[in-house]
Amino acid sequence: MGVGSSHGNGLFFRTLTEKQAEEIHLASSRILEETGMVIHHPEAVELLRQAGAYVEKGNRVYFPNHLVKKALQSAPSHVTLYNRNGEAALQLEGAKVHFGTGSDTLNYLDPVSLERRKWRQEDVANAIRLCDKLPNIDFVMSMGLLSDVDRRMINREQYAIMVQNTVKPQVVIAEDGDTLRDIIEMAASAVGGKARLRQKPLFMLYTEPTSPLQHPQESVDKLLIAAENGIPTNFACGGVAGASVPTTVGGALVQANAEALSGLVIHQLKAPGAPFVYGYGNSPLDMRTMQAVYGTPEAVLFQGGMVDLAHYYELPSWGYAGCCNAKVCDEQAIAESTMFTLMGALQGCNIMHDVFYMEFGLTGSLELLMISNEVIGRTRKMLKGIATDKESLGVEAIMRVGPGGNFLGDDHTANHFRENWRPELSDFNNYENWSENGSKTMVVRAREQIKQILETYQPKPVSDEVREKIEAVLKEARKKVGAKD
Repeated sequence: MGVGSSHGNGLFFRTLTEKQAEEIHLASSRILEETGMVIHHPEAVELLRQAGAYVEKGNRVYFPNHLVKKALQSAPSHVTLYNRNGEAALQLEGAKVHFGTGSDTLNYLDPVSLERRKWRQEDVANAIRLCDKLPNIDFVMSMGLLSDVDRRMINREQYAIMVQNTVKPQVVIAEDGDTLRDIIEMAASAVGGKARLRQKPLFMLYTEPTSPLQHPQESVDKLLIAAENGIPTNFACGGVAGASVPTTVGGALVQANAEALSGLVIHQLKAPGAPFVYGYGNSPLDMRTMQAVYGTPEAVLFQGGMVDLAHYYELPSWGYAGCCNAKVCDEQAIAESTMFTLMGALQGCNIMHDVFYMEFGLTGSLELLMISNEVIGRTRKMLKGIATDKESLGVEAIMRVGPGGNFLGDDHTANHFRENWRPELSDFNNYENWSENGSKTMVVRAREQIKQILETYQPKPVSDEVREKIEAVLKEARKKVGAKD
């Protein structure tokens, strides 16, 4: 492990050496070639068979190395996500880092009533509006699992809320291929048609295998739909170390990498050159509680190894930040989420989700989202590194002030002090002023800012025409699944 310079960031933390990355790649290739994958998708199996893979028992597929090599060569090393205005928003390449929320938490920590309850449509809309306002939240996911809609419509209704309450790019979850097709229709209506959506993708799809070493029908279906429509996607093993992947970090990396590469092969066989984002997550299993946990040293190392493999393959990377195991927004929440955020940035992970996740991803906290927004701002300032141009080094200013002087009245200070990072949430007052202002903790200040934003801020709306098209898609889907309109 070590720290060095990287692709426009001031610092870059490597977890794997080049030799270790190669060893993991070779081990994963052996798994693919000798153990293979069970793939519950006839079209994908036939694509692999025709490309030269060996298939037995109908769906046990063994991947020759040349298929992996060809897929790695055809997948682009750069992926761009655009906002609803058609502007490039996320450049996924090298060590450029971007942060966003997570999806489908079961519980909502209401920042007003302070109760822990189920999400409603209004809650998700408010959370997405808050994300639209926060400068260091670069993309959104659905955040909460809706309790007040037909369960068969949840992902579609979530997307309709997202696309109408933020201009920022999205990462989406879709329960099946039909749901994904409807999400594509809604996104296309928001950006001016499917051709425009292909040219300037507004969202990325998250889909995943079933570890160990299986690919479900629904996951592969979505993978193929994304490929043929030019929608960026990843195929992310959500491993639980000690249960669905090996307990060692190295072993978990080998298996997760094999599963990701097999998804990449299928994806590229369907549409060579289609945008693919490499990555996966791993939660160690706490054997005392049998709970998968976030933010442990092993989880951070696993993500670092994954990012180094993405650099080794020259693919964009997908990972985690800003998430924790705490049940309320307390010291544990800040410590765990900040460590994951800072390390993910130093590792150079391109797109990190789950900012605002608490309780192992079961609960979402807007207070944690507000605090993480500031943590990300601090982190980005550090990543810029130190300027060493003539003006920044200030030699002439030092000579002007001389021994025993001070810089308060010097032009150099007046010209540059505004460049220093300043908080909007952290309190930099002395004790007396902090006490006079109400002795408020950071969480209390976060709640106040949330209230102020939600009372005063409105994102750029979609047009009436777009709103009608989105509602038409939802109406047809409700009819199709038998949900009430």
